[in-house]
Amino acid sequence: MSGNGEKPVHTDSGIEIQPVYQDTGRDPEPAPGEYPYTRGIYPTMYRGRPWTMRQYAGFSSAEETNKRFHLLLERGQTGLSVAFDLPTQLGMDSDDPIARAEVGRVGVAISTLDDMRRLLKGIDLSKVSTSMTINAPASLLMLMYQIVAEEQGVDGSQLSGTVQNDILKEYAARGTFIFPPRPSMRLITDTFAYCQENLPNWNTISISGYHIREAGSTAAQEIGFTLSNGIAYVRAAIDAGLEVDEFAPRLSFFFNAHSNLFEEIAKYRAARRMWAKLMREWFGAESERALKLRFHTQTAGSSLTAQQPLNNVVRVAYQALAAVLGGTQSLHANGYDEALALPTEEAATLALRTQQILSTETGVADTADPLAGSYFIEELTDRLEEAAWEIIHEVEDQGGAVVAVERGYVQDQIADSAYAWEQKLQSGERVVIGVNRYQSEDEDAPIQLHRIDDDAVSRQIARVEDYRERRDNAQVEAALDRVEATANGGDNLLPVMKDALQTGATIGDICGRLRGLWGRYRPTV
Repeated sequence: MSGNGEKPVHTDSGIEIQPVYQDTGRDPEPAPGEYPYTRGIYPTMYRGRPWTMRQYAGFSSAEETNKRFHLLLERGQTGLSVAFDLPTQLGMDSDDPIARAEVGRVGVAISTLDDMRRLLKGIDLSKVSTSMTINAPASLLMLMYQIVAEEQGVDGSQLSGTVQNDILKEYAARGTFIFPPRPSMRLITDTFAYCQENLPNWNTISISGYHIREAGSTAAQEIGFTLSNGIAYVRAAIDAGLEVDEFAPRLSFFFNAHSNLFEEIAKYRAARRMWAKLMREWFGAESERALKLRFHTQTAGSSLTAQQPLNNVVRVAYQALAAVLGGTQSLHANGYDEALALPTEEAATLALRTQQILSTETGVADTADPLAGSYFIEELTDRLEEAAWEIIHEVEDQGGAVVAVERGYVQDQIADSAYAWEQKLQSGERVVIGVNRYQSEDEDAPIQLHRIDDDAVSRQIARVEDYRERRDNAQVEAALDRVEATANGGDNLLPVMKDALQTGATIGDICGRLRGLWGRYRPTV
């Protein structure tokens, strides 16, 4: 307890921070690269290989996004990360009357194979790792990527990347779902099985705590609910007949980096240790690769402020530092203008430079787990692990993550935390510089913002309409019939969906058939 009449200080998860930490006689953690991987999944971490620097990009047109990809690659980015627009995320085509107002607004519009070809034009897919932030129609976007790679002459065994494919967090925290949970879980396990045979180096899911945190969870809840979702995916894959040591090495995670530096570092260490124990003790995994939690990190979008936006440059740098000190495998740093619009070229370049400076000038990559042995970090790691285990057991008592989401339990817990945070902000107990302290009547001069190209949106809609006119509609309908028949049975859906895409079916065509069969998920809580 805090002494001398001091007011207690707590982390976001409610853990009281002591004025000083002393050695409690705990056994030292095993070295980096050794079970349970608290200190990192590789022995030398970034001394052997720097983290992958991914800058998330997606604009109104495939051409504009492709241009940004080439720019970032030329400036030293080492991996691509694709943001899709809202219609694409919901399995709707750009020419759908319901979708038109949102085409290209928050990412790139991809409805057809031609769209994917334009998105990836001039990029050697055998030499780049690509992450795609897509969930409900994730398998379809991944298949499009594979088809374009094959057209380049690149075999599936040469492809590397990640598809987010994490539907449970969509129900709990984000909302871009299409189908009910159980058929959605089938699509996920079908993707696991398909990739095991056809895309062996592809990460089949990125189990995302990022959006859980963005919705208002604490750091402890981010760990607990994310790992609970991971447990559900592992169980579903085992129930589908897959071997844990074969599919688990392709599971990856996606975490948030908030501004409480030390709690964030401890969060990553605790999550790694917990996942290793879960995989070994709950599921009997024996392969080292199946035990290791590999994760991507993005700095916290919800921490960015529209007020005094240049302050976000500093926030992002500290958040990126936390991710690196916590041992991330790849990182996206947000642009300082993202509270106002999609990032400009200047903001995206500065965000990339932030990572490059961190990697090459600060010395943080010189040793693995540089804060190991800190009384404060070690205690925070232990306390966060304790809190996260409590959450996992509460989810298990509900019947597991799928049932907990269906009952609204997870959503309610996150909403309660978000409300508590907002109350602290309003009361001034929680300080956000420029928002509720150090406001200025003479704010920063207006900054240049990215503007949506409405002409590009119109061209995208026209291209989809033209694509329909040029294809063999009878052949497409026959392929869609096969998709529906397979969805009614038990065979893997991905081969027939790939065939449908190659005949000219769109994302909306295939998702429409599946919606007709499985229904559309509508929350009941």
